[in-house]
Amino acid sequence: MSQTLQISVFEADVTPPLGHPLCAGWYPPAIGVTDPLKALGIILLPPDALPIVICAVDWSEISNRSHVAWRQALAQAAGTLPERVAVHCTHAHNTPWPDEVANELMEKAGGPPIMDARWCSAALTRVAEAARASLPHARAVSRVGVGEAVVRGIASNRRIPGPGGEVRAVRWTVTRDPEVRAEPEGVIDPLLRTIRFDSPTGPIAVLHFYTTHPTSFDGDGLVTNEFCGLARERRREQQPGVMHLYLTGCAGNITAGKYNEGNSASRVHFTEVLEAAMAEAENSSREVDFSTLAWSHLPVVLPPRPDDREEAPWAALEDRALRFKRRSQAALRLAYLQRLDEPIQFGCLRVGDEAMLLFLPGEAFVEYQLFAQQLKPGAWMAVAAYGDCGPGYIPLARSFYEGGYEPTDAFVSPEAEPVMRRAIETLVNAPVTP
Repeated sequence: MSQTLQISVFEADVTPPLGHPLCAGWYPPAIGVTDPLKALGIILLPPDALPIVICAVDWSEISNRSHVAWRQALAQAAGTLPERVAVHCTHAHNTPWPDEVANELMEKAGGPPIMDARWCSAALTRVAEAARASLPHARAVSRVGVGEAVVRGIASNRRIPGPGGEVRAVRWTVTRDPEVRAEPEGVIDPLLRTIRFDSPTGPIAVLHFYTTHPTSFDGDGLVTNEFCGLARERRREQQPGVMHLYLTGCAGNITAGKYNEGNSASRVHFTEVLEAAMAEAENSSREVDFSTLAWSHLPVVLPPRPDDREEAPWAALEDRALRFKRRSQAALRLAYLQRLDEPIQFGCLRVGDEAMLLFLPGEAFVEYQLFAQQLKPGAWMAVAAYGDCGPGYIPLARSFYEGGYEPTDAFVSPEAEPVMRRAIETLVNAPVTP
């Protein structure tokens, strides 16, 4: 076995066929493909521990049993444990959202599918095969660098507070009301963070983390990896042979709404801004010690909302008069409720004493990301959310009393906040072990 850190990279196409449901049926099905979708990943091969897999998928979400299947398949392909696998979606909306259990519930209730189960299984097989095939081509890492860049004119907080703290307006992905757009950005994380793994001849793989809903417009049936994926692909075109991954941070309450009227020019502009930030963060990266590479994980159960234990979701699921989105949402809520004996995986990768990557589930609010970073103020810390998306939105406890969109769509209760904070604190302060 090599006595130094090695890394392999893999990719596979995960573009859905025409007619496939998008975002679990919350948007019209695919009628065309503007941009192909990809699953991109790295496998870290420490000299003294099992491999670590990080995979970013150009899908809206992967949740519950489907997410478990992804971690298991990639673990088997890489020769590691599922606990050492992080699978995250970019969350572009006009893309698939697989949830096997929710799909089965819809079928039993006589509803339309939210996914093509056979195609989704074949896509996962392709990704796992690509991961396995990458291992013989692993390369030695000679340098790890971390950097950051300020991103201006994209992210804004979705929740516009009133005088008493209540949400008085919502800044959607597309916001056409000029008064709502004129409101301050609110609480965001303006930094794009980048970590690069280099060989003696240059970068092998680069991971970029930024926090906003990565959608400029949706609902037209045209499959796209959106401005986050487009910026990433531009970096790959400029650096042939270098793997670039994009991971979305805790963007549950963050959109581009302040700066986005939903026209095609917005997507082009956001792509250019994000691409420039990626290049700046990568090119200004500073070297960090990577003699110690430590992975820690934590199984967590986030409490479900109390009303999901009642009859309302079942009634909505079986009501054929309801819109597809309402029935799909009911199926997803019930799927989360049924998986509570299968905890959600939280993960953390520590690179020496200076850098840390935190991997969280669901559409977590940005405040969880800021909380994690405040626990280690002297360290470089990147946070990815949209791992297992079974819990849906993960607001703060107070959010349920402030109102707004996210608490009505969350599958968890206000009691999820202290559980999230304890889990984050445990991982960030975990002892350094391989």
